[in-house]
Amino acid sequence: MPAQVTAIYISPAATVLPHAVNEVVARTHRGLVGDRYFEGCGTFSDWEPTGPGRELTLIEGEVLAELGLSAAEARRNIVTEGVRLNDLVGKRFRIGDVLIEGIRLCPPCTHLDKVTGKTLLKPLADRGGLRADILSDGIIRLGDEIHVLNHES
Repeated sequence: MPAQVTAIYISPAATVLPHAVNEVVARTHRGLVGDRYFEGCGTFSDWEPTGPGRELTLIEGEVLAELGLSAAEARRNIVTEGVRLNDLVGKRFRIGDVLIEGIRLCPPCTHLDKVTGKTLLKPLADRGGLRADILSDGIIRLGDEIHVLNHES
């Protein structure tokens, strides 16, 4: 089975639980249109240090299933299946026609424990997902395949 997108989530504000969408517009070096971080109103929008890896977050659906955690509770944008996200740090890949670069791991934080009421720091250690940058405009759709690139495409 190819690596693919199994869910897409956005939230208009930091205090609103993300909701599922079938597709979303990705903007180069901005994020996902309609998401709290694209709008600059996410919980960590004003936190330092600013830098890469704040445009898109991904998490493995297999990890969510193992922990009994809903995709909305995980508060990541893209849920994947069939790909080990930790292996994408420092790599470029495509989701549909959108070019993305994996920047760093996305470890859980105490904020996630607070908003879910669950203890997730240890269970999600080294499995909290990936922070990525969007390198080209496009649309990410439910079911899009994820292709890791071997070169600078």
